[in-house]
Amino acid sequence: MTATSDPTDAEREARRLAEAARGAASRTPGFAGELFLGRFRLDLIHPRPDPDPEAVRTGERFLTALREFCAEHIDAPLIEREARIPDEVVRGLRELGAFGMNISPRYGGLGLNHVYYNRALAVLTSASPAVGALLSAHQSIGVPQPVALFGTEEQKSAYLPRCARGAISAFLLTEPDVGSDPARLGATAEPDGDDYLLDGVKLWTTNGVIAELLVVMADVPGSGDHPGGITAFVVEADSPGITVEHRNTFMGLRGIENGVTRFHRVRVPGGQRIGAEGAGLKIALTTLNTGRLAVPAVAVGAGKWCLRIARQWSAERVQWGKPIGEHEAIGAKLSYIAATTFAMEALLELFGEMADEERGDIRLEAAVAKLLGSEFAGRMADELVQLRGGRGYETAASLAARGERGVPAEQLLRDMRINRIFEGSSEIMRLMIAREAVDPHLKVAGALIDPEQNFTAKRKAALAATGFYARWLPSLTAGRGQLPLAYGDFRVPGHPDLSAELRYVERTARRLARATFSGMARWQGALETRQRYLGRLVDIGAELCAMSAACVHAERLRTRGHRDNGKQAYELAHAFCRQARPRIEDLFAQLHHSSDAADRTLARGILDGAYTWLEEGVLDTSTEGPWIADTPPGPSPHPNLHRPIP
Repeated sequence: MTATSDPTDAEREARRLAEAARGAASRTPGFAGELFLGRFRLDLIHPRPDPDPEAVRTGERFLTALREFCAEHIDAPLIEREARIPDEVVRGLRELGAFGMNISPRYGGLGLNHVYYNRALAVLTSASPAVGALLSAHQSIGVPQPVALFGTEEQKSAYLPRCARGAISAFLLTEPDVGSDPARLGATAEPDGDDYLLDGVKLWTTNGVIAELLVVMADVPGSGDHPGGITAFVVEADSPGITVEHRNTFMGLRGIENGVTRFHRVRVPGGQRIGAEGAGLKIALTTLNTGRLAVPAVAVGAGKWCLRIARQWSAERVQWGKPIGEHEAIGAKLSYIAATTFAMEALLELFGEMADEERGDIRLEAAVAKLLGSEFAGRMADELVQLRGGRGYETAASLAARGERGVPAEQLLRDMRINRIFEGSSEIMRLMIAREAVDPHLKVAGALIDPEQNFTAKRKAALAATGFYARWLPSLTAGRGQLPLAYGDFRVPGHPDLSAELRYVERTARRLARATFSGMARWQGALETRQRYLGRLVDIGAELCAMSAACVHAERLRTRGHRDNGKQAYELAHAFCRQARPRIEDLFAQLHHSSDAADRTLARGILDGAYTWLEEGVLDTSTEGPWIADTPPGPSPHPNLHRPIP
């Protein structure tokens, strides 16, 4: 990779890497992709095929054992108090097979499908978010996933059985000065005969402190027979030259083993390279696709717990002569938590099934679920704290010490906050979803707005775009959402009318597609700089996905052996849709009436120092030091904090 000081060149290189990692193969848009194009394809998600009976038996058997283990052996207050998961808990999870939940039985794992793996993560999160993070990082993004997807048979046979038995793994991509910009990756893997010499520093390595196996992303210099580029390696964590320099601590998830790991001339055999040189970023992004479904699984677990505590407390606590839950202000919070939990579970189950079917690319669906799950979980936790009042702000230990039920509401708020940051921050997720959503447009008209394309390419693109938009734009004027009797399967006597909600989704999907086209026509190539406009489009589409999933899930519960809960499921779906509609309408209004222009002007002035006078009159209690620590190459001056669990 060639370093450059030109911001334009750096931006172009980052974009080139990101586009290359997306893959050149053509992909048929799935449910979410079609929705962003204004096509509400209900047939893609309803009716759903029956689940595999054997997968259900295997999954239910494991969930039963997992719940019993969590109830008997996981002491959440102890983990919070000591900021560490006890070794005996890790050993117990190994014996249970929890480290091999999504590893094929061929390699010694349990072979759970995505649906039951996600349900297991929800159970683990309810027992201890730190334990859920341990197992999620190990399996969703650690060694098992990239090796299973891209490894050779020799690599699968060598590493997957170890991981299934409980050899803890970690994923190392982030660096002190590298966030979501892969072009700035600093770690290098220099070819040395048949081996590579690995150098660099990795930050925020979840499980890195206790891991036995690492997936490391590093840049291979191109030369001779080596094409080079960002490349993935499996590395033994006890290799000479690896030092865990620091164990990080955070506002939440106090039990996670997250650290700073330095590599100094670490010899990695060529047989431990995953895939080809230069394929590392694609491997990382593909690994994260289904791995991102772990975040909404955490959100579902958190939502279910919030609902239970909120319901019990709101019925018990009395104010002004009646339980607080009977006051409308509190009742609205109960309704939000219940409806949102239902919708998130519906979305998670639906997209998990789609991942299991392997019928198509679900990167867009997984990203939508991650975005919504992280945002919704944070708000549900915040609403629970507010609903509990002063007791919500008080720690569970303090509550218990004075004789009350120790409800860790404030801990959940802290624990859930990270979900909007890791595995792609909400801001990055919106940009990624927006890029995927406009991909069909860029395929036919991208050359028209690309300044590097010549006249011939632009003329060819213009002809293709004319044909595409001549067919597509008229399809956005009318649809089934305007037919009063459409989606009649969701109009059930004695139940809320979900057919009206689906008609709203269909109409709004076409409206969303028109707004996307309007933005492209207005700003053309500069649309990518209108990140708040794109973010609103993404949020609208995400809400529509959740509304659709909630309605489909309610109908499935009604018709598949859950008739007693069918009406309640319809009520939950109906409430979520009614809550989502005002959010969607507000987002549409902000597309044309917002503070974006004023905010851009003010932000430039802030960065130029025009408003430093506003900062006067307070003290800054931050410690001295650089904003980003300097991490020069070389041997580590720190003791090795690596602590493998026997």
